[in-house]
Amino acid sequence: MKVVIVEDEITASDNLSYLLNSINPSIEILIVIDSVSDAIDYFSNTSEAVLIFMDIHLADGISFEIFEKVKIEIPIIFTTAFDQYAIKAFKVNSLDYLLKPISEEDMIAALDKFKNKSLLPNQIENQLEGVLNLLQIANTKFKSSYLIQKRDELIPIQVSEIAYFYIDMSIVKAKTFDKREFTINKKLETIETELNPDYFSRVNRQYILNKKAIDKLKFHFNGKLIIDVTPSSSERIIVSKSKANNIKSWLNS
Repeated sequence: MKVVIVEDEITASDNLSYLLNSINPSIEILIVIDSVSDAIDYFSNTSEAVLIFMDIHLADGISFEIFEKVKIEIPIIFTTAFDQYAIKAFKVNSLDYLLKPISEEDMIAALDKFKNKSLLPNQIENQLEGVLNLLQIANTKFKSSYLIQKRDELIPIQVSEIAYFYIDMSIVKAKTFDKREFTINKKLETIETELNPDYFSRVNRQYILNKKAIDKLKFHFNGKLIIDVTPSSSERIIVSKSKANNIKSWLNS
């Protein structure tokens, strides 16, 4: 299998090459391209590649600019250091992606997905639309405070003061680092879209955690994780196996 890597960070491209060759020594890397302009030159001609690994941000611009100049009908797996909220844009648009730092497990899964799914040109165009959505999301302004009603008062609470949001008996609540609790008259799904994903993550159906509230992760059975937080939660916070790697990558970013 012949692939092309479009990546401007030498360490990242070296890591990609190492992972690919470790997983399948028969994979041939035709070229590593580090800029939009060089990518346009390369893809202006016919390529033998059957798969492209492409970073979003390159040395001289964003990779989307490549597709404004040339038509690419080769399946693309995007690599990105974007956070969890941005990753959702990939999923919604049926994009293949790898979140940096890329693990061998994630690479194997992406290659297996590629082998089992042939992308048609119109699907590739959908990928490119997804990149635009991703970039728009990256520029989203997030809430810095919530105005919360408590009895006959309205209290402004800074988002940075909140350790986590959680569901308690179908009621959404926020708990601050100084252990105050407030009822939020919103769905957890809505709150998730309002928070900066650099600092907050929806770790399961019941909890959105502030990164600063997390003390440690503990391994649970079947690949799950248990998260310990401060202030402590009334229930164990369990992360599913399917979400465990994303949470570890988020904490490691």
